[in-house]
Amino acid sequence: METRKFKRLPYGNSNFERLIMEDYAYVDKTHFIELLEQESNSYLFFTRPRKFGKSLFFTMLYHYYDICSADKFDTLFGDLYIGKHPTPKHNSYVVIEFDFSGLDTSNEEHFVKSFGSNIRESVRSFLRRHKSIFPDADSLLNEITVEQSGVTSLQKAYAAVQTAGLKLFVIIDEYDHFANDLIAMGTGKGDDLYRKMIRANGSVRDFYETLKAGSKTVIDRILLTGVTPIMLDDLTSGFNIANSLSLKKQYNEMLGFTQEEVNWLAEVTGVDRSLFKEEDLIFHYNGYLFHEEGKHRVYNPSMMLYFFDMLMSSSRGAVYTIDENLKTDYGRLRRLIMNEQNRVQLVEIAKNNRILSDIIPKFSIDELHDGQSFVSLLFYMGLLTIDCMEEGTLRLKIPNNSIRVVYWEYIQLLTKDRNEDILIDLSRQVVALRELAYRCNPAL
Repeated sequence: METRKFKRLPYGNSNFERLIMEDYAYVDKTHFIELLEQESNSYLFFTRPRKFGKSLFFTMLYHYYDICSADKFDTLFGDLYIGKHPTPKHNSYVVIEFDFSGLDTSNEEHFVKSFGSNIRESVRSFLRRHKSIFPDADSLLNEITVEQSGVTSLQKAYAAVQTAGLKLFVIIDEYDHFANDLIAMGTGKGDDLYRKMIRANGSVRDFYETLKAGSKTVIDRILLTGVTPIMLDDLTSGFNIANSLSLKKQYNEMLGFTQEEVNWLAEVTGVDRSLFKEEDLIFHYNGYLFHEEGKHRVYNPSMMLYFFDMLMSSSRGAVYTIDENLKTDYGRLRRLIMNEQNRVQLVEIAKNNRILSDIIPKFSIDELHDGQSFVSLLFYMGLLTIDCMEEGTLRLKIPNNSIRVVYWEYIQLLTKDRNEDILIDLSRQVVALRELAYRCNPAL
């Protein structure tokens, strides 16, 4: 009897082309392309928590829309939904990608340099990839020097696209990563640098104003993604053309895995289903809902893939552990709970597993200490999710047991921080917290 060949588990891999070409399992989300193209506004904004599959989805869009990937269309998409139902816009753009993670936020000078360098290198990569289309690509590449601003290099890309008679699709991943880093500093210096770069005539605002100007000429589509909507609000008129899809019902399952998709993933990668119970999987990893009428709750993909990876490499059976890479940086949350109201609110959420609060679509850095903005931020970070409607207001809850454990770890660290000069024996409290977090046992 022939041994069944299983697909590779795509844990830690966000490169769409590699997933398809090297026979990794790919959970097909390509049918959402049709919905995105039906949006009346072609400048779109979408948030999801960290490690939720945003980068993979965007690399898929790159290959679907970029003209230089046209010869690989059947290979990459032939077995997927959109390969069987292609839209007229496939492979009809030149696509430029920006990724704003990893910028130097240590001080203003370093940030301005790294932000400008990031834009220049993105433009240079764009020109190199599309050399066959832009006859003056080599001369433009030589003109882009370290002395040149990022905005100037972007304008050169516009000129090349316009000369070629094409349209530009702009993809921005991790649009708010550096902003979150600045906020997490917990100092007036971090807040001041954030405001200076994003408001008035700062480098970040200049970049987005240049994008806005480009939308009147060569840019046909823009798609931004990140974790929170905070920076989009602070840009105000600098970039007020994007329509947010984050809380729309039809995009609830665009990222994340439904139960059906998890079952398929286990089957095609050869995960032994007898080693775990579905109800345990749901308890530990499922539960995210981004609209109260969403069709399905979804798993965080990194949580799920991490568990399957551990299961396939272990002979002990199911061990419901948490991927350390998934945990939100405690420093960011610590900055936010310096406010006493936010600290009390966090502890109450952990104790009660729920809170009544609507989700604010956009809010500014100046509103982070407002109760509803803080709760909304926890939602965008993946520390809360929608439970149901209760008397006209959303009831939010902790998504699953894994995130519940993260809460109690935060609270332990918070307790330690607030008593750092006092020696306190917390061993009994630690045992009690573990019993509550892991076994839902409040008896101790």
